[in-house]
Amino acid sequence: MPDEPTDAAVERFLDRAAAALDDYDEGYADADATLATLRTHVDELSESVEES
Repeated sequence: MPDEPTDAAVERFLDRAAAALDDYDEGYADADATLATLRTHVDELSESVEES
């Protein structure tokens, strides 16, 4: 049986990562800002998975 909180955390991460990459692709963010945003989202996902 899938772990619901982890599934939600993964979905949230994927949505936020896709948004960050879309911002980069459209020129709204540079590479450094995009990587920093992705790092933040990875850290949040890691914390969420560790809690469950």
